[in-house]
Amino acid sequence: MAEDTGNVIEKSCAAKVKNNCTPFGAIYGLGMIGAAIYYISQAATFWAGVLGLLKAFVWPVFLVYEALKFLGD
Repeated sequence: MAEDTGNVIEKSCAAKVKNNCTPFGAIYGLGMIGAAIYYISQAATFWAGVLGLLKAFVWPVFLVYEALKFLGD
């Protein structure tokens, strides 16, 4: 009986595994790296570089905002 219970547990655990790999994660990652390089290279001070690094994490927000502002005109 112990073998039957183990097989049921193994089957139920195997059924829950999901693979959520999409190419959009890679695109976002490359965009973030490119934005970080751009913002940091344009920074004149250390704190401007830190702000640029923070902006690199949220660059899609700026993109969507400007696109919606453009489309709303």
